[in-house]
Amino acid sequence: MFAERFKKKLMLQRQAGLYREPPEIKAREGKYIVIGNKKVLNFASNDYLGLGVSKEIKEKVAENFNKYGSSSSSSRLVSGNYSIILRAEEEYAEHFNYDEALFFPSGYQSNLGVLSTLFEKGDTIIFDKHIHASSVKGMTLSKAAYYGYNHNSLPHLCKRLEGKKGKPAAVLTESLFSMDGDLLDVQAFKALKKRFGFLSIIDEAHAFGAMGEKGRGIARDAADIAVGTFGKALGLFGAFVLLPAGFKEYLVNFSSPLIYTTTLPEAHAASAIDILKIVAQREDLRESLYKISAVMKKGLMDEGFKVKGDAHILALEIGEENRAAETARRLFEKNIFVFPARYPTVPVNKAIFRIGMTAMHTKEDVKYFIDMLKMCLKNNNEY
Repeated sequence: MFAERFKKKLMLQRQAGLYREPPEIKAREGKYIVIGNKKVLNFASNDYLGLGVSKEIKEKVAENFNKYGSSSSSSRLVSGNYSIILRAEEEYAEHFNYDEALFFPSGYQSNLGVLSTLFEKGDTIIFDKHIHASSVKGMTLSKAAYYGYNHNSLPHLCKRLEGKKGKPAAVLTESLFSMDGDLLDVQAFKALKKRFGFLSIIDEAHAFGAMGEKGRGIARDAADIAVGTFGKALGLFGAFVLLPAGFKEYLVNFSSPLIYTTTLPEAHAASAIDILKIVAQREDLRESLYKISAVMKKGLMDEGFKVKGDAHILALEIGEENRAAETARRLFEKNIFVFPARYPTVPVNKAIFRIGMTAMHTKEDVKYFIDMLKMCLKNNNEY
């Protein structure tokens, strides 16, 4: 019964151009990955500063795991509340100018843990319709009432808030959106926050490390709570949440995704401290990332492509799902790897290439990508 249902749904997924079959990555070499016997230029990475392949960080992480061991061997609330983890959380809170910080095993768990715990039946959450799937799941588990507003439309958010005037509300958004690549208007959002007095939760996963002075992101002025990940610009794994005073204690006591899981190891916390010091000093990498991202966007637009994105995430419009998958396959033949984002990640027939730029990319890489994209589409009479 179950097997037949699964088989049928997978067949329909293939027919719709939505089937997922992640390639086996044999190795990563800087801006390249090795798939099969092909070494391909990677435009689908979140390693924005290149720290995930940094020799300096590799050595520090290896040293920390050799010193502390490979596992915490316990949940946080049993015997996993190590001093080095507490110290790392204090340093992250101080660096990002928050009262407290709390580490989670993954970004998905952090959004799930925060939203499902802080809110309950009777509360109101107003959210940008393009927030991450983990945030959507967290909201639904909270039992709070939730209302979406049009993506990055602060006038629509204002209307939503006016409709809830007099009732405590939280607003959930991102500073740099993971698929659209556009930025939140932080100052306009801050003005709404001052006017309506809502609690703001801003996901800065794609901005922390890569944007702002010393990699502090862009939304501190407007975010009561901020969510970040180690697995993107910081080049590690896991996640962290930055909080006002008192919120950490509440989450430690009531957040199921935190309580009922093995905590990140001591070596992770030690590595997080080392990485924070490195990230704070690498304005050169942030500047390189900003410049090469602008080169890619301008190059695509000059060739007539429809592309969105205000920073290092670019959304190149493709359209129909099968077309996106086929074009990505052709680019792979030209030694380029790019991610075709399809439904349900984006709306039906609104497939995009989600281009992740890194500080490792060069102008030559950009030119090659654009030239090969034109060739692949021209050969199929689509350019």
